[in-house]
Amino acid sequence: MKKNVAVLMGGYSSEYDISIKSGQVVLDNLDKELYLAFKIVIRSDEWIYLDNDNNKFKISKDDFSVQIKNKKIKFDIAFIIVHGSPGEDGLLQSYFDLIGIPYTGCSAYTSALTFNKRDCISVLQKYNIPSAKSINLNLGDDINEDMITKTIGLPCFVKANKSGSSFGVFKVYNKEDLKRSIENSFKIDNEVLVEAFLDGIEVSVGVMNYRKNVEVFGITQLVSDNDFFDYEAKYEGKSKEITPANISEIQKKNVTEISKKIYKKLGLKGLSRSEFIFIGDKPYFLEINSVPGMTQESIFPKQAKIKGISLKNLFSELIKQAIE
Repeated sequence: MKKNVAVLMGGYSSEYDISIKSGQVVLDNLDKELYLAFKIVIRSDEWIYLDNDNNKFKISKDDFSVQIKNKKIKFDIAFIIVHGSPGEDGLLQSYFDLIGIPYTGCSAYTSALTFNKRDCISVLQKYNIPSAKSINLNLGDDINEDMITKTIGLPCFVKANKSGSSFGVFKVYNKEDLKRSIENSFKIDNEVLVEAFLDGIEVSVGVMNYRKNVEVFGITQLVSDNDFFDYEAKYEGKSKEITPANISEIQKKNVTEISKKIYKKLGLKGLSRSEFIFIGDKPYFLEINSVPGMTQESIFPKQAKIKGISLKNLFSELIKQAIE
């Protein structure tokens, strides 16, 4: 008997549109012989099921079910492909834990930890994972440009702490632009990270526990046409993504080992994608995505293709793990 799979997409953040695209890729590639897929769109004001004719049916949050033509449908599993909140910060995972429905990806705790750049970096430092020097700011803190530039140096990066797809990220060259950039990041999140600029090769590493073995799916070199790997570079073609990355064997070995170490130490499950910058042969950790993009432009699907793993098999493995 086919299992009812709710493919959750959308969300409450600026990554809503990207999540919708990712969700459609999942819907298009689920094994139709094994699963009945349902398109579930999550918004802050409503959760709905959209059928093939775009008819809307309200989701009951009491038991995560939907009523269609006097028939109540309950879902066997939640396939979470919501980027940002509530899909990457642990909120959906906590909800499904409470009502007892299995879901793809990380636990609520791990999702919340990896979504918070500041806290994730702090935890990983305990495991000797190198990262850029940084300063943390909360909304309402005094912004001391002299102290920040003296500690961090210029240029530097200002990042909204809990945000993806480079929303709320700014590269700052001059002290005069620092406060404005921080204030703009605070429009995205109430926590901001100011990081030292690392001048080196940037790579994105896909990792998954695939058939009971933690594997690196690929190492992709990121070369932006813009000043850094921002939203335009990621989603509007203003970059080159080179897979496999043009790096040395020792760099490949180092970033493979550190990516798998991070995956295991943080207790990650399902897909993940970690970002690093090489200084010499040493990879410095930037951030990790526990629900990486699955759009046609996204990195992880391209890595899986080069590795010879179809999206159908990839998604079936995720569902199998969640049920187990």
